[in-house]
Amino acid sequence: MANSYQIAVLGDKDSVMGFKALGLTVFPVDDVEQARHTLHRIAKEEYAVVYLTEQFAAQMEADIARYKDELTPAVILIPGKEGSLGMGIANIKKSVERAVGADIL
Repeated sequence: MANSYQIAVLGDKDSVMGFKALGLTVFPVDDVEQARHTLHRIAKEEYAVVYLTEQFAAQMEADIARYKDELTPAVILIPGKEGSLGMGIANIKKSVERAVGADIL
């Protein structure tokens, strides 16, 4: 039987609860330590993608880097309720540049 991977959304409650209506598993956290612990727990489970709010990601660079070269989970940064910090698009540009060899965005 094939693995059935899930998608998680990790961040502050106001930013993530709307994703529950889309059928995604949400992990509301109150602080960066709780976010770190939750990210590492999620990574050990059957989650292929973890959407993480930029506000927490800004304080978790080393934690996110642990999963950068792993097959799962893919950690994707999303804006939180405060708006975008520009980190998500910057990470996409870096990944594309690494894959293609040039900045095409």
